[in-house]
Amino acid sequence: MATEITNLEMQRLINDQINLPSPPVIAAQILNTIQNEESSLNDLETIISADPALTSKLLRIANSAFYSLPHEVSNVNRALAILGTNVIKNIALSFVIMNDLRGDKESSFNFDYFWRRSVTTAVAAELVMELLHKKDDNIFVTALLQDIGVLIMYLSKGQQYTDALEQGLVNGVTDPVTIEREMYKYDHQLLGGTLLDSWGIPQCIAKPVFYHHEPDLAPEECRGTCPVLYVANLLSTIYSETETAATVQELQAKMEVLFNISEDQTRTLIDNVAEKSFDILNIFEINPGQMKPYSQMLQEANDELGKLNFSYEQLVLELKESKIKSEKFANELRKANSRLKELAFRDGLTNLYNHRYFQEILRDELARAKRYNNSLGLIMFDIDFFKDVNDSYGHPTGDKVLINLAQAISKAVRPSDIVARYGGEEFAVILPQTNEAGLKVFAERLRRCAASVTTLMRDNPVKITISCGGVHLSPNDNLTHQEFVDTADRALFLSKNNGRNCVTILPIESNDN
Repeated sequence: MATEITNLEMQRLINDQINLPSPPVIAAQILNTIQNEESSLNDLETIISADPALTSKLLRIANSAFYSLPHEVSNVNRALAILGTNVIKNIALSFVIMNDLRGDKESSFNFDYFWRRSVTTAVAAELVMELLHKKDDNIFVTALLQDIGVLIMYLSKGQQYTDALEQGLVNGVTDPVTIEREMYKYDHQLLGGTLLDSWGIPQCIAKPVFYHHEPDLAPEECRGTCPVLYVANLLSTIYSETETAATVQELQAKMEVLFNISEDQTRTLIDNVAEKSFDILNIFEINPGQMKPYSQMLQEANDELGKLNFSYEQLVLELKESKIKSEKFANELRKANSRLKELAFRDGLTNLYNHRYFQEILRDELARAKRYNNSLGLIMFDIDFFKDVNDSYGHPTGDKVLINLAQAISKAVRPSDIVARYGGEEFAVILPQTNEAGLKVFAERLRRCAASVTTLMRDNPVKITISCGGVHLSPNDNLTHQEFVDTADRALFLSKNNGRNCVTILPIESNDN
């Protein structure tokens, strides 16, 4: 792994940041049995057979088309004899570890998606080895666990981690390793390999996990495994992501360069991954979703065009994927812009609209009232003797008073009314289609609402009152934006001069006095 600090320093960094989980109990028993030279096959059989669910799954996969055995395997002992200790051990470890790390369905992390990808990667790695006429009993479990660091990263970092990956996609960074190193100085390769080491997983399984995204950097003993893991991940990506056509092209190029495998052989391999994975996913009790062979996906694209030429099929599939990607990006962009716009018009403390938004929306409401001959009301109010609250209890308590008042007022207004923090302890409420009588009633309701707000400071209740000033615009009145605000502000000033905790409503003509 290309890095400015050593692996040992990185592992110390991981230990400082993350509490690595312990291995599942049965997994630990299996590993201890395998590593104990005095243990026998009967000991391994006893451990596996003690778990009926594990035994059932193991026998199902042993009898599946994945291994295509000539005769049915009816017990663990028979499976050990035919498939070998390593294969059965690795299958059992796969089931146990996955079952222990299935996670919460309510979580923002999609555990089903993660394990669907992992199982598909494991099947793909096994099929690549078969295509290369090589045998590696450990390849299935190694491929299954190669991205376990992603899962541990989420379990340790939570939403911070998933948010970082999503933000990376928005910024065009699709490689999680790059994002992880920028954030934490290590990546899920190192985290996953470190975890498997801590569990006592054999080095022939754990070591390739450190390099599965960077096979060129792998040490000599992993040079045969890591390229297989790399292309197995691409094969899984074809059936997990939206950019299928581009991934197929990358896979074909890699298979040619790494293994001298032709495009026709690669296309057959891609289809085999879907067919084999479908059965294995069901045995692992994972929903395979809409998985279908790539050739079927191309045929469906071909049916849409009514053409037989492969380039047309590929083109349609790419166009469909580009459309999905662009629509997804556009939706994310719209949501981001909406959030930014909302933040720009919101007061950071009270979450009410801010002064800038108030001025803009008041102009709009004045124009709308004139256009449709509607009434419009405006109330401005501030907290009486608010300086005394800050001086007596401190500014944090003053802030809490402002927040509580804002929440209470927001609940008291109609959906069509606009509440804003005008500045400091001063607020404004715009009331569309409100006559003068309604304005007076509403202003009194606001005053009583504020008087009922209580803020606790060290169990001491802090009570407040407000002074209100209002102005009403009738359909026949002609008033500028600034005159409207000035009239409401003058009415507020009169309420404060008249003893506070009261309401003053000024008629339009009072603006000329």
